[in-house]
Amino acid sequence: MATRTPEEIRASIEANRRELGTSLERLHAEIAVLTDWRGQLVKHQKQAVIGAAVAGFLVGGGIAAIGGLFRRKR
Repeated sequence: MATRTPEEIRASIEANRRELGTSLERLHAEIAVLTDWRGQLVKHQKQAVIGAAVAGFLVGGGIAAIGGLFRRKR
């Protein structure tokens, strides 16, 4: 293993520090995009409306079915 001078070690540490800073900035930008739920909702508005309608239909049907079961038991 080749020995490095203190200056080379410092330069390497500084280069790693800059690279880490750049990586953190890129990660922060990616997280901001991924956690933007309003933007995702606008982007996929049609699918969200269809999903909400199906969920409402299923929940409403489930409540009606349970209500029907209670009415029959009397």
